[in-house]
Amino acid sequence: MRRTHAALAATTIAALTLLTACSSDGSADDAGTEGTVEVLASFYPLQFVVEQVGGEHVSVSNLTPAAAEPHDLELSPAQVRGIGQADLVVYLSGLQSATDQAVAAQSPEHVVDSAEAAEADAADPHFWLEPTRLSLVGDAVAAELIAIDPDNAADYTAGAEALTASLDELDQELADGLAQCQGATLVTSHEAFGYLADRYGLVQEGITGINPDTEPSPKRLREVRTIVERDDVSTLFFERAVGPKVTQTLADDLGVGTALLDPIESRADESSDYLDIMRANLESLTTGLTCG
Repeated sequence: MRRTHAALAATTIAALTLLTACSSDGSADDAGTEGTVEVLASFYPLQFVVEQVGGEHVSVSNLTPAAAEPHDLELSPAQVRGIGQADLVVYLSGLQSATDQAVAAQSPEHVVDSAEAAEADAADPHFWLEPTRLSLVGDAVAAELIAIDPDNAADYTAGAEALTASLDELDQELADGLAQCQGATLVTSHEAFGYLADRYGLVQEGITGINPDTEPSPKRLREVRTIVERDDVSTLFFERAVGPKVTQTLADDLGVGTALLDPIESRADESSDYLDIMRANLESLTTGLTCG
């Protein structure tokens, strides 16, 4: 059963805000040290959401190290215990088996499964590359933060609304920027961009599948070669965290270029946030795709 739909999340936040003055549960005794709510996020996009919604009222720790591949995450015993001790855990079921197992074992009192909040397809966890789905996670996070810390309910509601506004603006930029690319073939190193492709009218073709650790078969490489030649593809897109060797070799063989397309599974440069990286992705797409 899905816990959050767009309308339900907004209603829940509003209701919790109105009930704040009448509630004695989830007071400062339930919050983290020094008056902040201690939150564990399983990987960067969820950290970004919590920071935007919670602002100064939250202290966020990311379980996935910077520039690491989230699919390969392993947790230390201390991290597993921390999942049970955090005020709030925000994770994505189906992406990291170690986190799924730790959440099941520790049963944290307050948890947001972003797969449910974003209504993600169980076969493809990469929903955060469609900005409108990420805003649904913001609503779910706000609802949990209000339940934990009702004294700051108005701030959490405002944070979620501001995040939604920023993501809606980004969504419009992507739609406008890719309007001339409807039906263009997007060849990626792995199939992380299905939500983005569906949202903005592209056709994703992954050299490998959903799991970036899977090596492409000779058959798949032949299929991609045929697709590139048939659709006049000029650029193959690679990722930082996934070795670009296969993509670069195939591009060299086909006489086409390569460009970085970041799935934002982690963050290598702390000077850029989710919005910055998505805008860089838009520039890469409009330059590299065969549009018009």
